[in-house]
Amino acid sequence: MRSVRGKSSARVRGEGLERAAVEELFHSAPAPRMAANGVGLIAVPGWEKIPWLWHGFSTRLGGVSRAYCADDAAGELNLGFTADDSREAVTRNRSLLTQAVSGDEGTPLVAARQFHSNAVHIATAADAERERPWRADGLMTNEAGLLLGIQTADCIPVLVADRKRRAVGAFHAGWRGTVKRIVETGVGRMRLEFGSRPEDLVAAIGPGIAACCYAVGEEVLSEFESQFLYARELFREVYSTDAVRAKYPMLFLTQRAPGHSSIGPSLHVDLVEANRRQLLAAGLKPGSIQAVGGCTNCQRELFFSHRGSHGHAGRMMAAIGVRRKSRE
Repeated sequence: MRSVRGKSSARVRGEGLERAAVEELFHSAPAPRMAANGVGLIAVPGWEKIPWLWHGFSTRLGGVSRAYCADDAAGELNLGFTADDSREAVTRNRSLLTQAVSGDEGTPLVAARQFHSNAVHIATAADAERERPWRADGLMTNEAGLLLGIQTADCIPVLVADRKRRAVGAFHAGWRGTVKRIVETGVGRMRLEFGSRPEDLVAAIGPGIAACCYAVGEEVLSEFESQFLYARELFREVYSTDAVRAKYPMLFLTQRAPGHSSIGPSLHVDLVEANRRQLLAAGLKPGSIQAVGGCTNCQRELFFSHRGSHGHAGRMMAAIGVRRKSRE
């Protein structure tokens, strides 16, 4: 296979790539469950049957932040300490999240300083008190009574639970972290530290920017090809289904070479499928992996999107924890 770098990249980019329309790649998120305190959460179907497990994917619904909403709108649930929001509002929002997920706003919440790596930290309740969180893109624990929280605003959140050993993990998988195998690395760490067996694990891939909207450059394809034999199966050439273009195609002709036109097909990557593949590679059974759906860029009424709002965005959290035994 020729390199996708250099002058030949425009000719080989489409080789082996499926073509799709935007609508074919969109999978809507389920309706969020509204907690008593007004926080909107997306739960994983079937996980309510695991009695010791806390979990939930947050939305922008609920909360007290006003940094990213209209002046006359209700407050929102920004869970990231961003430059545009007040620390007081985010702290209150995090308390609302822990209350919605665990039933107690005093439940310790451990987050991380994420930096698109494959670093995984074993969390304890003491970490919730740290002034500066650990640098990591994965958190895991078998300690009861605390929540792990991974922040996203387009990147893919992945939650993992060991049904037998009562251990959990939360992972932040943008394209760079996916290339670095953050999820596969995280499952390996759970096996090493907690004795987890892949057949006992269940995983949920939460809302993020979906293949319908995640246009990337050819350098991203090149990075994936350097790591995964199946890389091209994760990419699509996506064509616009704009009604005007469909009716008047001659208006959009260009003399530029294929692959160089700003109105031609764009290269999109499917991070949900990429991380599903990593979970399978880590030994999980296909039926133990769920993708809850939702595109942060398409469904901005539900989610914050860094790309969709040109960087002016709050953060959601994917939260998971081991319930205290006294509350089972």
